Amino acid sequence: MKRNLKDYGLLVLKGMGMGAADVVPGVSGGTIAFIVGIYEELINSIKSVNGKSLKMLFILKLGDFWKAINGNFLLAIIAGICISVFSLAKLITYLLTTHPILIWAFFFGLVLSSTYFVSLRIKKWDYKRIIAFIIGAVVAYYITVATPAETPNNLFFIFLCGAIAICAMILPGISGSFILVLLGKYYFIMEAVKTLDIKILFTFVCGAAIGIVSFSNVLSYLLRKFHDITIATLAGFMLGSLNKVWPWKQTIETYIDSHGVSKPLVEHNILPDHLVWEGILLILLGFGMVYVIEKISAKEEKN
Repeated sequence: MKRNLKDYGLLVLKGMGMGAADVVPGVSGGTIAFIVGIYEELINSIKSVNGKSLKMLFILKLGDFWKAINGNFLLAIIAGICISVFSLAKLITYLLTTHPILIWAFFFGLVLSSTYFVSLRIKKWDYKRIIAFIIGAVVAYYITVATPAETPNNLFFIFLCGAIAICAMILPGISGSFILVLLGKYYFIMEAVKTLDIKILFTFVCGAAIGIVSFSNVLSYLLRKFHDITIATLAGFMLGSLNKVWPWKQTIETYIDSHGVSKPLVEHNILPDHLVWEGILLILLGFGMVYVIEKISAKEEKN
């Protein structure tokens, strides 16, 4: 696909959207990739980093390697994700602490709208697709109610966390950040990002790189062979994850970070009790934003 400078600028912005989502426990960068219409190209591009393309790299056929992996596309997306993660990590964690209902309300609308529009990509619903949708929703819901674990801080486990979390990050509806919460490493990794702990970040990124290349091959195969069933499952993931992003919560258990600040670890959803109209407004804003993006994407595809 031929792209100009403007197209790559838009890809960087889409990557920034993915990065912003990945910072939030409960929202998936894969959801954003679906919304902005780059999901399947992203999976297939990551899948292209394989033995055949790496051989081109090792024998210094750099141009062929870059073309084989859709390098310009991946570079733009990765640049956007990195810009967002390193620039927004402090802001989003601050807003989640100071204005949790408003932030969760916006993302609730975002994910709810995404579920609807992704489900529209399935032309015909039959019992197989409905079952796949239900399974996806049940699995995602179960993940959101699982109890966070106490885990070690050694480098091997950090590597493993990177490999597991990145798989979730590219699954719409399954939040890589929330998987890190379940693994007991969300605030640990966020602290490493904020303090630029190179050893921890390098280990985590190495695990993520191996995990995403391996998992993208599985996803690419499923999308190619069982497209609608896979999409139905992913839409179910999104629906099931709404339990995690419900704005009104009651804290059951807290976590003390390295600065001695108490943060929520286990929460229970409750009925809206305050900031109700503000929350509803932000839910509608999130829903409307996805609607506008979807319409723009549909118009671009027609052109």
